[in-house]
Amino acid sequence: MPQAALALTEDRRRSTGESHQALYTLLSDDDQVLTIPAARHPEQAQLEAAVFLACCKIGGLSEHPLGIVQVHPQDEQLTLRLLDEPYVVHHWAEFLLPWLTGEDSDRPQDCVAGVAGLRYRRESGGISLHRPGMPARILLTGFNPRWWERIAERLNTDYGLLQSERHWTPTERAAYTATLRSPFEPPSLLSPLLRRIRATAGPGPFNGTDAWNSVGGSFRLETTDGPPCPELTRLLGDGPTGLDWKIDHKSCTCLSDHTHRMGCTIDFLEPTTGQFVYYSNLKWGRTHSDRRLQTITELNRLAFA
Repeated sequence: MPQAALALTEDRRRSTGESHQALYTLLSDDDQVLTIPAARHPEQAQLEAAVFLACCKIGGLSEHPLGIVQVHPQDEQLTLRLLDEPYVVHHWAEFLLPWLTGEDSDRPQDCVAGVAGLRYRRESGGISLHRPGMPARILLTGFNPRWWERIAERLNTDYGLLQSERHWTPTERAAYTATLRSPFEPPSLLSPLLRRIRATAGPGPFNGTDAWNSVGGSFRLETTDGPPCPELTRLLGDGPTGLDWKIDHKSCTCLSDHTHRMGCTIDFLEPTTGQFVYYSNLKWGRTHSDRRLQTITELNRLAFA
């Protein structure tokens, strides 16, 4: 396989986890680096942003951020291959599938748990997530779809999921509308980041990626044992498949010879919107242990309990 072709897919492979063999067929004849397509429809970007925020709390129990092994981004669809572990599938189903909380709140978002309007259907390729009447689709693959269905059945018993509703419920519609008006969940930041989520994974055996809103509509992005700063700034910043995020301030200890663990911080500026992404790499240096294996075994057992 030509070395030049490998270089043309390198940054995309690092950001998405796709193989060179799969990407080679997408290369053009002009020797241009293979880019990462953005979501074509606003509704697709909004769904991806909502899914990202809902599922980024999984923590660092594996080397795969959010439990995502591979991303295949297309302009009208996003395919996510999850880690083939029941606890990961349970996490995604539990935090995504919507149900009414019964709260009496002035914030419509508080009245719906999960992603408002989200529905799923089983397909030959996996579990397809969509919103009724919208050109938005995320396909989850890499695991037995029956796991998802069994977990959803139990969640429905516990919470009364809205999966059986063919259309949006009024409460979901109100929550969705309120989210669109909020400065705290910008799809312009989160959808492109989800499409590059593997860029936040470091070389170690455990990687956790988390994000939450900050003051003024900006965001905080945090990794545990994430990649070296030069690599991250290339993949999310000025690299050929990057987001053109600019570095406003950086405190980097990647090349430090200190024996104690120190983290890195980077303040990114998204130039189009003027929003900041405040990034921290905590560098916990976690390793495999019997206790962690016991934790995963117990989580997998509880997924079907």
